[in-house]
Amino acid sequence: GSEMCIRDRDIFQNVPLPVPANAIEAVFLTHAHIDHSGMLPKLCKDGFRGQIYATEATCNLCRIMLMDSAHIQESEAQWRTRKAERAGERAVEPVYDTNDAAAALRLLRPCQYNAAVQAAEGIIIRMTDIGHLLGSAAIEMWLTEGKQTRKIVFSGDVGNVNQPLLRDPQPVAETEYLVIESTYGDRNHTEVWSYTGQLAQIIDETLGNGGNVVIPSFAVGRTQELLYFIRQIKDENLVKSVPNFNVYVDSPLSKAATTIFCGDLRGYLDKEALALVQDGTHMFNFPGLHLTETVDESKALNEDHTPKVIISASGMCDAGRIRHHLKYNLWRADSAVVFVGFQSPGTLGRTLLDGTPSVKLFGEDVAVRAKVVNFQGLSSHADHDHLVDWIKHFDPAKTTHVFIVHGDREVAPVFAET
Repeated sequence: GSEMCIRDRDIFQNVPLPVPANAIEAVFLTHAHIDHSGMLPKLCKDGFRGQIYATEATCNLCRIMLMDSAHIQESEAQWRTRKAERAGERAVEPVYDTNDAAAALRLLRPCQYNAAVQAAEGIIIRMTDIGHLLGSAAIEMWLTEGKQTRKIVFSGDVGNVNQPLLRDPQPVAETEYLVIESTYGDRNHTEVWSYTGQLAQIIDETLGNGGNVVIPSFAVGRTQELLYFIRQIKDENLVKSVPNFNVYVDSPLSKAATTIFCGDLRGYLDKEALALVQDGTHMFNFPGLHLTETVDESKALNEDHTPKVIISASGMCDAGRIRHHLKYNLWRADSAVVFVGFQSPGTLGRTLLDGTPSVKLFGEDVAVRAKVVNFQGLSSHADHDHLVDWIKHFDPAKTTHVFIVHGDREVAPVFAET
């Protein structure tokens, strides 16, 4: 049943492109999240040879994320092929492989914020910080044909305000056409701007009882935000039970992403984060932080019985090492699982939040005795009012059309009405 409804919801996804891939001259990428960048290697596999324009930070994140995605495509295809062969069926081809990802990466053209870039004859673009993820941008385009110039702006995903690390979305002054996302187009966040206090309390209590705190988290963006908060917790000495507690970030992708977030980010961060960096404070580095890389290091975490915090990708618990950490901790009444991001219906994360008494992991039934906590943590998306605020910066006398995209089918029409 759940599979049906999820398929049904994705009715508009993965529509084939209306033009052949080799006829496309350029791609403009607003940010690195995989639902925006993930099919670029497939575009190359299908013959695309143009340029891919994105901010420098987006290019850097894509270098790790697209390779990671290609590895997942390959191992998934291998697994399904073995299954198919046993059933006497044909081998399963990966959507794309690491060669296709490498081909896409060679086409990346890094841009700076606020710089006009001539992308082709008659096409000038400019990227503005939209505050959604490191390097995310809204893209302005001036299209000239003959003597006529038209302007269109793509919002990309508009960021939330007051997020740690990132600047608030920057306004764009005017446009004739606007294409804007509508993820939260029908509601406002009821959220706290920092969950440091609550997080400190959970860590304090759980480690004091001798348990582990397991935090399923997205590797890019959310994990770095957590490290930022945990550094604050340590600076302010908020965890009394085990003040020098260890934090393990268990995912090679998270490790690589955190390294990029530690690079030269002067053009990307908000004022508070910049002040820290200039002060010589390492935003995400603190005593007791360990970034694990190998599967062996990951397994060792479950054999070491010292109470600790484990941050592990993937955020909705549906893949990767997080399932092992859940298997070793869910049945322990002294441990806690802390969710800090949206859990989609049908995922293991959502099932746990809904209070299931037991889950199947690696063919084993595991009782859920750990404390399961949901922080209505920070959304990285603007809510209804903030989307409207961002639109208000445009001069209504000049804007003739607003197109609503990137929202559930119940939500987009409501936002269009607004």
